[in-house]
Amino acid sequence: MTVPATSDTPAARPRPGMLDLDRLRRLVDDGTVDTVLVAMTDMQGRLQGKRCAARYFLNEVVAHATEACNYLLAVDVDMNTVDGYAMSSWDTGYGDFVLRPDLSTLRLVPWHEGTALVLCDVERVGGGSVPASPRQVLRRQLDRLAERGLTAFAGTELEFIVFADSYERAWRRGYRDLTPANQYNVDYSMLGTGRIEPLLRRIRNAMAGAGLYVESAKGECNPGQHEIAFRYADALTTCDNHGIYKTGAKEIAAQEGKSLTFMAKYNEREGNSCHIHVSLRGTDGTPVFPGPDGHSPLFRHFLAGQLACLRELTYFFAPNVNSYKRFVPGSFAPTAVAWGTDNRTCALRVVGHGDSLRVENRVPGGDVNPYLAVAALLAAGLHGIEHELPLEPETTGNAYRAELPRVPTTLREAADLLAGSEVARTAFGDDVVEHYRNAARVELAAFDAAVTDWERIRGFERL
Repeated sequence: MTVPATSDTPAARPRPGMLDLDRLRRLVDDGTVDTVLVAMTDMQGRLQGKRCAARYFLNEVVAHATEACNYLLAVDVDMNTVDGYAMSSWDTGYGDFVLRPDLSTLRLVPWHEGTALVLCDVERVGGGSVPASPRQVLRRQLDRLAERGLTAFAGTELEFIVFADSYERAWRRGYRDLTPANQYNVDYSMLGTGRIEPLLRRIRNAMAGAGLYVESAKGECNPGQHEIAFRYADALTTCDNHGIYKTGAKEIAAQEGKSLTFMAKYNEREGNSCHIHVSLRGTDGTPVFPGPDGHSPLFRHFLAGQLACLRELTYFFAPNVNSYKRFVPGSFAPTAVAWGTDNRTCALRVVGHGDSLRVENRVPGGDVNPYLAVAALLAAGLHGIEHELPLEPETTGNAYRAELPRVPTTLREAADLLAGSEVARTAFGDDVVEHYRNAARVELAAFDAAVTDWERIRGFERL
C-alpha cells in the first residue's frame, strides 16, 4: 500500500477492464462476451454464484436480480449443511435470498474466454439486506464512518505458496509431499521470482485486465512462497478485488497445471500472511491521520481502539483452526498486542508519514475473509474514536519478548472472546455475532472429530 491517491494519480483514474452496461451490451452484441459470472462472497471469503448467459444477464438480472439458496451463508468449508444458524436451516426450508448486482463492480475476466463478472449484495426475498453477509457487514461499518464524515481506504497483502503439482494431483496425494515451485528461501530474490515468472506474470496481467491496479511481485521465505501486491483503494473496492484476485490466481494456476494455496499455515515453516493497511480520510478526500506532531488525535484514538479490541475481534482476522498456527515467536507473525513504528514484531505496525500515514494489522493470514477483517478494524477504530481512548506508548525492540497481552492462540479462545465482546455486538449486532460464533463452533467440532497424520505417526505403533 503506497501513498494515498488524489484525483491526479493513477489510482484515481478509470481502471482498464472495468465495464459499464453500455460497453457490456456492445461486447455481447459483437460476440466478445457471452457469459457473466454473478457472484457473492460467502463466510469463507469465496466467490459463489451463477454463470449467466450474457444476454439473459442484460435482459433480466440487471433489472430483477437473481436468487441463490440461502444455505450459502450457513455451510462449512465443505458445503455441508450444519445446525445452529438462525438465517437458514432445514426447519426454515432452506429458501432463497436475492443476489443484487452492484454494477460498479462489473468487469472483464481475462483468464476465462468471453467472460465478465459482477459482484452482488445479498438481500432477503421480501426486501432488506442480509446482515451476516460479509459485504453487508463491511457496508455497515462504512456507513458508521460516513456518519462522522469519514471514509476508509485499505490495502491487503496476500501471500501464497505455489506448487508444481496440479490441484488434482495434490488432492490425490492428500496434499502431502508436494513439490514447491522454489526449493529454498527466495525472499526478494529476482532469481527466485524469475523461476516462476510465467505464472506470476500471467496472474499480474490478468488481474490488471480485470480492473485491479498491480504494483509488484516478490518472493517470500517459505519455498515456493510469493506475494503479488496491488494498489490500495476505498475499503469496499479493496475487499472486492481481494476476492476476485484470490479466485483468479487459483484458476490461473490450475490452467497452468500448477496449484497454489493461501492457507495460513501449510507447513511448519513461514505461514501465508495477509497484512491489512487502513487509513481514513474526510469525505472531501483530506487525510485525517497526520497531525502537527506527526499523528493527529483522531489517529491516536483510532490506533488505541485497535489495541483495545484486537483480542476480542481476532476471530475476524483468524477464522479457522489453522489460522492460529501462524502465531509463532520470531516468525514475522505477531504474538503480542502491541504497536510500533515500522516494527514488524508488533501486531500493529504504523507506517508512512504525512498523507501516507496508516496502520498495518499483521494478524490476518491468507485465509482471512477481507470484508470481515476490514469491518473489524473499522469497528475497533470507531470504538477508540467514540470513547477518545488514550494511546499507550509504542513498543520498541522485540515485541515477541515484551510483557504484553497476547494474540489469542486458538480458535476456541478467539470465539469465546468474540461471544463476550460488547464492542462487536454494538458494531455488528447480536445476530451477526451469533452467526459467526456458530461458524467457529462448526469449525471446532469438525477439527475435534478429525484424526490427524500427527496422531497416527505418534500412536500407530509406539502407543
